[in-house]
Amino acid sequence: MTCPSLLRRPAVADLLGELSGGVPRRMRDAAGRVSAALRRNDTAAQFARFLLVGATTTAVYAALFLSLERLVGLGYLPAHLTATAASTALANELHRRLTFRAEDRVSWLAAQWEAGGVTVIGLVATSTALRWLDAATGTAQPVVQVSVVAMVTAVIGALRFIALRWIFRPHGAATAA
Repeated sequence: MTCPSLLRRPAVADLLGELSGGVPRRMRDAAGRVSAALRRNDTAAQFARFLLVGATTTAVYAALFLSLERLVGLGYLPAHLTATAASTALANELHRRLTFRAEDRVSWLAAQWEAGGVTVIGLVATSTALRWLDAATGTAQPVVQVSVVAMVTAVIGALRFIALRWIFRPHGAATAA
């Protein structure tokens, strides 16, 4: 070895081991409990996963909306429609695979069709809210626009969870309490 100081430096694996060992046991235990709770298949765990997917895809929506409206120069409505379509397709697939673990029971197309039908209601509601905001303010800040869409989407999301959990489930599929 040409550099003797390298002999005195701990290996990367040793450093990583020290860093993970520095996390308090209570935090590791709490993270383990949360992880185990999210893996269950009861209504509470599904709803928690639904919220996590919703938060993630709302962030994707916001990034797309702001990029399309501000960077590309689309108006608020075309940016909203495009961002909604993309984030909804992503949300539908994540819900099918992660939230409801239905990839073996529900095809991709069926998931897009069923959840997409519910999404049309949300799209009409959010588009109406954006139109109202634009008429009321003239030039609403993008943060306000995204906030309005997020609030309307939260209400529609609760309805969507109910529809996906109890209405669109395959016949004969039991739901956990």
